[in-house]
Amino acid sequence: MEIIGYILAIFVGITLGLMGSGGSILTLPIFVYIFQIDAVLAVDYSLFIIGITALIGSIQHIKNRKVDYRTALTFGLPSLLAVYISRRYLVPLIPAEIALSETVTITKNMALMLVFAFVMLLSASSMIRQKMIQKPVSSPSTGALLVFGLFIGALTGLVGAGGGFLIIPSLVLLLGMPMKRAVATSLVIIAVNSLFGFASDFRHYELLNWPLLVGFCLLTIGGFFIGNLVSTKIDSSRLKVGFGWFLLIMSIYIMLSEFFNH
Repeated sequence: MEIIGYILAIFVGITLGLMGSGGSILTLPIFVYIFQIDAVLAVDYSLFIIGITALIGSIQHIKNRKVDYRTALTFGLPSLLAVYISRRYLVPLIPAEIALSETVTITKNMALMLVFAFVMLLSASSMIRQKMIQKPVSSPSTGALLVFGLFIGALTGLVGAGGGFLIIPSLVLLLGMPMKRAVATSLVIIAVNSLFGFASDFRHYELLNWPLLVGFCLLTIGGFFIGNLVSTKIDSSRLKVGFGWFLLIMSIYIMLSEFFNH
């Protein structure tokens, strides 16, 4: 099973390199279902993988001056605040067991995976529909960016999802930002959010399997460069729709798995 997990690490990187978002949402279920890591701890693994991969992926965009730093700052600051609050206070506040009735009890791990499955549904919907009409560039809606930043930060802190599938559409639709610039800016926001989220939860450092984490990360980075190279030769829009359907199936599988295995 571990061999399958490492192969999937390459797939995660390829997906990120091809489409600029979406692939990182697979890291949590891989660590939970393939490597059998506790869901709360698996979020830390996911944050590290997403953060490092996004950071390396954004270097070329920074060199090419495609990143909108003003937007990244406006979006990123409230996002960082939400990441910190969710990692340090919200996650620890979730009880080990949540009793819905005398016969139905949801564990903390189950609750996180169900929230993650819902996020995966949002991602699938965004990719399947994916028709974003770019508006003429106008004055940025600062209030909307702040709200979206808080939401993305909370999402990253809770389930370890980078949120690129939501950040990119919001930058395109709210600001009329060109797609390539939105992808570049999104990668910077994801890198900072994820690495900050990982660093803020220092209580789990001694529990991490560092050889597994580093090995998985290196394979994901390698896959990213493969995907980035291939992206110049194929139509990634069709690929994104197909991947959206895959995420839809995966989200349903996670929900059914959590309900029937508990």
